[in-house]
Amino acid sequence: MFHVEEGSSADGGSEMDDEITGDDSTTSLSRWVKNDYDDFDDEYDDEVYDEHQHAEMDSDDEDDNVEQRLIRTSPAVDSFDVDALEIPGTQKNEIEDSSIGRKLILALQTLGVVFGDIGTSPLYTFSVMFNRSPINDKEDIIGALSLVIYTLILFPLVKYVHFVLWANDDGEGGTFALYSLICRNANVSLIPNQLPSDARISGFGLKVPSPELERSLKIKEKLEGSMILKKLLLVLVLAGTAMVLADSVVTPAMSVMSAVRGLKIGVGAIEQDQVVMISVSFLVILFSVQKYGASKLGLTLGPALLIWFFSLAGIGIYNLVKYDSSVFRAFNPAYIYFFFKRNSVNAWYALGGCVLCATGSEAMFADLSFFSVHSVQLTFTLLVLPCLLLGYLGQAAYLSENISHAGDAFFASVPSFLFWPVFLISNIAALIASRSMTTATFTCIKQSIALGCFPRLKIIHTSKKFIGQIYIPVLNWFLLVVCLIVVCSISNIFMIGNAYGIAELGIMMTTTILVTLIMLLIWQTNIIVVSLFAIVSLGVELVFFSSVISSVADGSWIILVFATIMFFIMFVWNYGSKLKYETEVQKKLPMDLLRELGSNLGTIRAPGIGLLYNELAKGVPAIFGHFLTTLPAIHSMVIFVCIKYVPVPSVPQTERFLFRRVCPRSYHLFRCVARYGYKDVRKESHQAFEQILIESLEKFIRKEAQERSLESDGDHNNTDSEDDTTLSRVLIAPNGSVYSLGLPLLAEHETDKRPWEKRRASTDFVAGPSNETPALDAEQSLEKELSFIHKAKESGVVYLLGHGDIRATKDSWFLKKLVINYMYAFLRKNCRRGITNLSVPHSHLMQVGMTYMV
Repeated sequence: MFHVEEGSSADGGSEMDDEITGDDSTTSLSRWVKNDYDDFDDEYDDEVYDEHQHAEMDSDDEDDNVEQRLIRTSPAVDSFDVDALEIPGTQKNEIEDSSIGRKLILALQTLGVVFGDIGTSPLYTFSVMFNRSPINDKEDIIGALSLVIYTLILFPLVKYVHFVLWANDDGEGGTFALYSLICRNANVSLIPNQLPSDARISGFGLKVPSPELERSLKIKEKLEGSMILKKLLLVLVLAGTAMVLADSVVTPAMSVMSAVRGLKIGVGAIEQDQVVMISVSFLVILFSVQKYGASKLGLTLGPALLIWFFSLAGIGIYNLVKYDSSVFRAFNPAYIYFFFKRNSVNAWYALGGCVLCATGSEAMFADLSFFSVHSVQLTFTLLVLPCLLLGYLGQAAYLSENISHAGDAFFASVPSFLFWPVFLISNIAALIASRSMTTATFTCIKQSIALGCFPRLKIIHTSKKFIGQIYIPVLNWFLLVVCLIVVCSISNIFMIGNAYGIAELGIMMTTTILVTLIMLLIWQTNIIVVSLFAIVSLGVELVFFSSVISSVADGSWIILVFATIMFFIMFVWNYGSKLKYETEVQKKLPMDLLRELGSNLGTIRAPGIGLLYNELAKGVPAIFGHFLTTLPAIHSMVIFVCIKYVPVPSVPQTERFLFRRVCPRSYHLFRCVARYGYKDVRKESHQAFEQILIESLEKFIRKEAQERSLESDGDHNNTDSEDDTTLSRVLIAPNGSVYSLGLPLLAEHETDKRPWEKRRASTDFVAGPSNETPALDAEQSLEKELSFIHKAKESGVVYLLGHGDIRATKDSWFLKKLVINYMYAFLRKNCRRGITNLSVPHSHLMQVGMTYMV
């Protein structure tokens, strides 16, 4: 075996200082590249390959205008089938266990993971509200309470529990899950790697727009036909994801500092600097235990959060009985009107604090990958919401007789004999709350990585049973650093609260727009319902947002700067990835070149199997030509492997891998497209991957030979009995099914006569005196090919990695040079390479770099 690495040469094993690169404009490889775009839109999986036709060398470039008709036959083995189920880490998510004990455990985990954020909102909501709008009399308290009550009802209960949670993508929630759902029903992705076979994945289409509903079809056509709308949709999704990252920074800062701030009530001598230092230590501990996963910590901390909710309800009932039970008047929405009438501008400012009572609503949706929809809905409706309402009612009852304590409304309202136990449980709850948005962020970033909108990062799966529970180390420590910067630079919880509102409302508005689009495009909801949902939700959110954005100069601008930086990183990565993929498609090798080179490909075919990894889903990548010109020999068998993520949560193992033959049998070239959903686990070792791949390839070849044998028999029978009315070919469909393709001949369609028919009639398709000879030849050919595969496998498997980079041409705009040559190049250099998931030994790698000028 020969071995080439970055910085190594294949010639005699001598080392060189420079990486092997190929510049299409400067190297000899330019003769390999097509300059036209004729096959840019060719659909690889619509191929029909006939080995007996010399002119049809590869089905990617086949252009046959003969009238065709499809006849369904038996399904073909065109995937990894049952063997793939043996890969560790591919178990199904079994959150829908029907046992009572399992449901109780799930309820505790739901509390510990999902509801910590919204559960700790009573710590700071009234304090921030009355800091922005001071209390003048008791009626202001009732009005503010009424505003909080109906904010809780409108956002978490009505919008998220009854609408947004149902927009999940097969159990997955979050901004990118919504985007994935839209991409699956309308071709709006900017990276053109979609294949017709993707739509035939069993989990791909949830509810396709009905042809009867003209509105859905018009929206779909408009989205697919407008590049501006596609880009606007992507910008909206990236902006929402940037706000999710910002929320995951400000949530721990706000929750922990609000809980630790209670020390000022219990210990009068404590200073704000000491509160900050204690908060910093708690945050370090919080992010350090994040790696233990949602199921472990959720089960451990779930009971603690259950005690917290009972404490909120108990303290609320105590204050209602002791101070003022008349605060129940706040359920009358008229008090909201009176509140604004009395306070006008100050009441508008108070909205920035009121929205904090709904923080954590997005976590209910984003954390669906951990739990089921019904568990989240029932837990919130029957436990969380009643406890929150009682907590706010109790605080309002206390403040009605202690207006001066509005700055620390929660801890001041706690009975003195319960202060320290409540202080302890509130800090534990704050730590749990901080995890809620962090775990949601991990899920969202994993989805964005899979859809090509975020640089690849190391992802650790923390649960063997639940594949959605993950931990991203680099992101975890990055969020900690930014969180500490926010805490140390903005030590005032009122300014942090304003930043919190900006991040939360940014996510809410993004979700509203995407869910509205889903209601129109996929659900096909009544237009009146859609209009009410969009107008009410977005209208109220814009009013709230106008309040928080008016105070951005107070220090909350830091979170906007952070969100802008994250948005720019994602945009640069997506733009560079799109440009790189389009360039690779345009530069793929022309099939005429392979025809000229012959089965030896113009070089020496050394024994062994080469797995050439490339992002190209169709066509022969240009990097293969660079391997041919750079290396002294190429493997006797080459398989082009494309790891491709499709916009579905998970791809069944039986539908994951597609095999196709490239060129005639003597070339021994195959293509394998490995399709993964954005929550699929890629943890298989390289040995298991190789074994499954070779076995599946053998199954594919056997089934292919079987179908050709049946086709040949049918041709002979038709020749004897029906005067050559049709000839058949085989179309292996992307979902594994095999179709027999009938081609009408001269007897029925004289105008469809083609030169290839004559060639075919003169080749081995014409039967001799006996029908047994072709069958024997086919069987011998099959055994010969399988023997060839076995010998190649025994010689070893080498991973051929083609690192394709892009650089802007000299005449490009300065901004494009800056983005491509420096920013995107920096991200690619420091992101995680896809091959690391297979843990391939260094001795099995062969790497060649290539640079495209764009």
